[in-house]
Amino acid sequence: MGLNLASLKLLANIMIYICAILVGVTSYYMADRKHRKAFLEARQSLEVKLNLEEQSQQQERLLLSILPKHIADEMLKDMKKEPSQKEMQQFNTMYMYRHENVSILFADIVGFTQLSSSCSAQELVKLLNELFARFDKLAAKYHQLRIKILGDCYYCICGLPEYREDHAACSIRMGLAMVDAISYVREKTQTNVDMRVGVHSGTVLGGVLGQKRWQYDVWSTDVTVANKMEAGGIPGRVHISQSTMECLHGEFDVEPGNGGDRCDYLRERGIETYLVAVPKVHLGKSGISPVKLSVTSSNGNSPLLINTTDCNGSVEETCNKAPEEAEELDTRVVNPSFPNPRRRLRLRDLAERVIDAQENEQELNKLLNEALLERETVQALKGKHTNRLSLRFVDPDLEVRFSVEKEKQSGAAFCCSCVVLLFTTVMEALIDPRLIINYITFAVGETLLLILTICSLAAIFPGVFPKKLVSFSTWIDHTRWARNTWAMAAIFILTMADLLDMLSCAARVPDSGSTTVAPFLSTSSQSSLGGCLNNPKYYSFIAVLALIATTMLVQVSHMVKLTLMLLITATTGIVNIYSWKDIFDHYDTVRFQEYSSGMVPSKFTMTVMIFMMMVSFYYFSRHVEKLARTLFLWKIEVHEQKEKVYEMRRWNEALVTNMLPEHVARHFLGSKKRDEELYSQSYDEIGVMFASIPNFSDFYTEESINNGGIECLRFLNEIISDFDSLLDEPKFRYITKIKTIGSTYMAASGVTSDVNDGYICMKKEEQSDRERWQHLADLADFALAMKVTLMNINYQSFNNFMLRIGLNKGGVLAGVIGARKPHYDIWGNTVNVASRMESTGVMGNIQVVEDCYNILKEYGFRFVRRGPIFVKGKGELLTYFLKGKDKQGSFINGSSVTLPHQVVDS
Repeated sequence: MGLNLASLKLLANIMIYICAILVGVTSYYMADRKHRKAFLEARQSLEVKLNLEEQSQQQERLLLSILPKHIADEMLKDMKKEPSQKEMQQFNTMYMYRHENVSILFADIVGFTQLSSSCSAQELVKLLNELFARFDKLAAKYHQLRIKILGDCYYCICGLPEYREDHAACSIRMGLAMVDAISYVREKTQTNVDMRVGVHSGTVLGGVLGQKRWQYDVWSTDVTVANKMEAGGIPGRVHISQSTMECLHGEFDVEPGNGGDRCDYLRERGIETYLVAVPKVHLGKSGISPVKLSVTSSNGNSPLLINTTDCNGSVEETCNKAPEEAEELDTRVVNPSFPNPRRRLRLRDLAERVIDAQENEQELNKLLNEALLERETVQALKGKHTNRLSLRFVDPDLEVRFSVEKEKQSGAAFCCSCVVLLFTTVMEALIDPRLIINYITFAVGETLLLILTICSLAAIFPGVFPKKLVSFSTWIDHTRWARNTWAMAAIFILTMADLLDMLSCAARVPDSGSTTVAPFLSTSSQSSLGGCLNNPKYYSFIAVLALIATTMLVQVSHMVKLTLMLLITATTGIVNIYSWKDIFDHYDTVRFQEYSSGMVPSKFTMTVMIFMMMVSFYYFSRHVEKLARTLFLWKIEVHEQKEKVYEMRRWNEALVTNMLPEHVARHFLGSKKRDEELYSQSYDEIGVMFASIPNFSDFYTEESINNGGIECLRFLNEIISDFDSLLDEPKFRYITKIKTIGSTYMAASGVTSDVNDGYICMKKEEQSDRERWQHLADLADFALAMKVTLMNINYQSFNNFMLRIGLNKGGVLAGVIGARKPHYDIWGNTVNVASRMESTGVMGNIQVVEDCYNILKEYGFRFVRRGPIFVKGKGELLTYFLKGKDKQGSFINGSSVTLPHQVVDS
């Protein structure tokens, strides 16, 4: 019998240990999961931070490649203003500043027409891209700010936005370097191309006009002079004005330029000009490395294209390789095993991306280690975030967000309560198998705990449980008082089960006034009460397991857990000291007869043990909640950083799409582009429009009453902004603004993305001629609307500005030159003829060639025959003036809105 009791006692011990181990493993798993989650969130936080920094740098690079920093900062600040603040402004925002003592350089490629005729369109854009990318590198070297690229014309300024005393010398060095670069192209392409460079020093007004396609530009009389210096220059030479020569202080040798003989503008204004003498050792002194050839043309008759990179990839250092060595290098590069240059480019990109990814991974791991060490040392919850005693967040909104935070481990906590009740029941059954109340409390308690557990799990596994139960479970998770009530109910069930078992056992012990219970009990009675009399400590161990189950609760405040622990400790202590007084006295008498005089009674030691365990578990619960709140703060930080990334991306996208057409902007957003990665697209049927205000030059003055010309440009900004606002109308959705050149507005139709809805999506074979050229009719409508807009501005401002517009249709090549300094433009004979239609036109009229006339007359436009006129480079062309529109029908679906200039048939 003794062996049997010992075996049962051993099994009871095993039950306690297994229960403690299971709950401990669950606790470890939950804590480990939280730490791993914290690690992943720390890593994610760092990745987001790096992404944010990259987005910021991308935005800044893009902005500063097109706009100077002082303009970009003000523009970004205005973009973030509230709409109500913008509505209060009387005029459209204009970003314009005056800069004195600067040098303006204009450079034009002479013989570009011959070069373009010997290249395919794509090769021409590649050549321009590589050449202008080279010029951009030279501009950075010689402190130039590139203003614009106009076809084959490149112009830049030195001394802006920061003043430089050597602005004139830097501009001349830049011009000489450009002449050297083009001479190398001329030699290698076997075409008669050259650079004509003009430099003038003076004052400019620099800024941005309009609301769309922002491009930094400069205006002033001195800019016009610099342009004429280039036009009146000599190919291969740098042509400078008297004011520029005076700024050189004899640094360069010059000779008479006689610019007035070649340019009426210079002669009429009596501007003295000079030609810079090219130094014999200019190439060596200036450290300009020659460009080298890279990719062969796909067309055998076309010239080779240039590569703009130095031999060592550096802009600042001189390339020490001789031209012969450079050519040998190219021979090795053009490997027969890689005949396709695009494939070589992709392989090189892939290798670079692999290296970048490895470097980024190493950098991320290093920063992650530093961040984790910092998080270990810095107490995130100290001070401003939480109350020291309750650990509640000081910010009420933050506390509410934390209270409704979903915790997926809540179901595991209730499962632990079920496990604890199961093992305590088994343990009691082993100690006292005849205690009937034990089985009753187990059946009732386990049923109730399972109900609580299922209600908690329903929100975690919504597909398994009914919708109403899932909704109820979700409500409990997001309601603090309901969640606390649910947790208190679970612990109350555990505590009551233990308490009822103890009280039931105590009720079976006869009351006696003697010092010991033993003499009053028979042997059989002692056997039946063996669980209570011989093993009262096991019921205190059950209370400890209940304390452990309390610590497992999640999303429950440590103050609530403390309340539950005090309940368990108090009830168990009261039962030990009062209800079980005789049982513990009997236990001490039987077990410790020899030490009875100096021994502390077991009823006190077990109660103190439970209290000490309660203090330890409370400290652990407080630590767990502190960790949970810290993780929550880190999660909030990650979320905020994500929001910053998304916000930065939105601003980035808004800026890009305001500088490039939307379908082109999509090509550049979200990826790193190199100079070799071009965007180009050929179009066969495009409309091109140039609209200038010739008499604006008469209006423009730089007198003090006009604030040095700024007020005149403010008026031009209003005009261009009103033209831009027309493009927001649905009927002009297929028209794209290309750029403004001074007071000239350039737009094109039919270059929008093919993914747009409407007639452009249809295949050409499926379209009639009327559908194919609908966009050209829209462009003609836009030109007439511009005239009406300007007429309204004249009426309100008592001015007499007039538009001179040229229209043409045909094939063009659209593309972006320079991925690092993106400049969207269109090229081709169609563009040249449209420009000539404007320059040879008459103010107040829209001039078109015969091909346009034949198409547009079918849309109800009225024309007047002008007759043949001489167009430079084209000879005699028959032209017409577009006067208006007789009837509706500018849209296929017939739902167009009548414009103010349209005459509707009665």
